Amino acid sequence: METQSLQQFLDSLAADSATPGGGGVAALNGAMGAALVSMVCRLTIGRKKYAAVDAEMQQTLQKSEALRTQLTTLLAADVAAFDAVMAAFGLPKTTDDEKAARRTAIQSALKEATRVPLETARACAEVIALAEFVAAKGNTNAASDAGSAAQSALAGLKSAALNVYINLGSIRDEAFAAETSAQMDAIFATAPAMVDEIYATVKAKL
Repeated sequence: METQSLQQFLDSLAADSATPGGGGVAALNGAMGAALVSMVCRLTIGRKKYAAVDAEMQQTLQKSEALRTQLTTLLAADVAAFDAVMAAFGLPKTTDDEKAARRTAIQSALKEATRVPLETARACAEVIALAEFVAAKGNTNAASDAGSAAQSALAGLKSAALNVYINLGSIRDEAFAAETSAQMDAIFATAPAMVDEIYATVKAKL
């Protein structure tokens, strides 16, 4: 996934196969948001006008690049997790033992397929927080890019959330489902309002 050209990825996305799908796109949106944050940082660092925030921009750049790497990895992880779910559904189910083993495998695979978008959503929320900083303190010539970073990360977060919730509907472990849902709700709680604030901050600078 990480070595495909953009056109190859889009062709794979448009094909009649389940992967890559919405979960991968969520991670990609987050990674693009992180990349835009890095761009704003690099356009700010070393400029005399922004010397007062140079050290913070350096730190933010390190964080955004780490998130970009993480989210790129999660793109591939989402594909692998969903493929594992499909493989579990394809297990034999002739005997009672086979049926029991298949059910266990499906539930285990569904949990992993839920953990990946949850991690994606959490990383996207972190990108939004970084976008808030660069929108406020970064090079004003790149303000629109800071705003775009937040919007892209929010799209990734929302898409990841939908993937979490759809998988939870098939998971029988009620404690796992409740805990995961609560985590997802907490991640989602403040992000949209923060992105609205970033949009307003950016628009005022244009």
